[in-house]
Amino acid sequence: MIGIDDIRERLTEIRPAGLKRDIVGAGLVREVKFTDGTVEVTLMPGPLPQPILDATVADIRRAVGALEGVYTVTVTLARPPEQEMVALPGVADILAVSSTKGGVGKSTVAVNLACVMARRGLRVGLLDADIYGPSLPMMLGLSGRPRTVEQNKVIPLEAHGLRVMSMGFFLDDTSPVIWRGPLVTGLLRQFLKDVEWGALDVLVVDLPPGTGDVQLTLAQQVPLSGAVVVTTPQPVSVVDVERGIAMFRQVNTPILGVVENMSDYVCPHCGTHDEIFGSGGAARLGERFGLPLLARIPIVAAVRASGDAGTPLTIAEPEHPVSRLYAALAEQVLDGLAAGRAPAPRIVG
Repeated sequence: MIGIDDIRERLTEIRPAGLKRDIVGAGLVREVKFTDGTVEVTLMPGPLPQPILDATVADIRRAVGALEGVYTVTVTLARPPEQEMVALPGVADILAVSSTKGGVGKSTVAVNLACVMARRGLRVGLLDADIYGPSLPMMLGLSGRPRTVEQNKVIPLEAHGLRVMSMGFFLDDTSPVIWRGPLVTGLLRQFLKDVEWGALDVLVVDLPPGTGDVQLTLAQQVPLSGAVVVTTPQPVSVVDVERGIAMFRQVNTPILGVVENMSDYVCPHCGTHDEIFGSGGAARLGERFGLPLLARIPIVAAVRASGDAGTPLTIAEPEHPVSRLYAALAEQVLDGLAAGRAPAPRIVG
């Protein structure tokens, strides 16, 4: 007569594509029950993208169902424990703006995207999650420290219709942030749960470069509605950004599409276009991963000047050709967020 140990032993034979360990060794099997010929396996989806997760569920049912005395196999996909999640009451959607590669203009995209959404009448928050190199205060013309109210809640500063939080509000111009990972992730959790964001239609999170502690903390502890990935056209940027796409897929975060920033340089005098970083990188990236190319944003002096002045281009010159590109980008992103709204966990049985 078989028992729980026999079932777990059979589960160790299942190793999903992309994982170095089997589902038991990887900690994805949360619970196994066996009663009167019925096996119930509770699986933590963890890092498995949906197609691999579906294949894994099928493998479990087939492998365990082949054991003598097993007549029914039910696989339950469980949420992470609620205490591990950061609750953001009143926030409808959380959008991550990401790029594994630094220096691609990701913050510029995040700021202008958020400003367009606010100009459309949406309630928008903007979180600067780059703890080591916060740039949003300067780009939004914000200074001063947020005030604290009852229950140690922090009130975000406001600019251009956005509610904004950044580590930059708590530093002077020369203070470096020399912190190890646990302190950084702890601060990010505080920015999420201890800030009085209020009712928001969208919270835009400007992520730092890389695929480290901040990215994983955000993806695993808040219900991300989607991510926008920013790259420049050249291969050195595209290769790095591929790692960010893989990370989001491993933590089951929907990727809405790719933005190619600095796609070409527009001469302010003659209007000619020069592809100084090459061409087609983001399109090839999108084709490889099955992602839409949401926008191609050129290099123009007005974008840099407006960011340095603290008034983003989409606010300073809403009819500028680049501002119109950001407006079209915002439309696609909002459509993607609306299309993705659906309750998650399900039972396959």
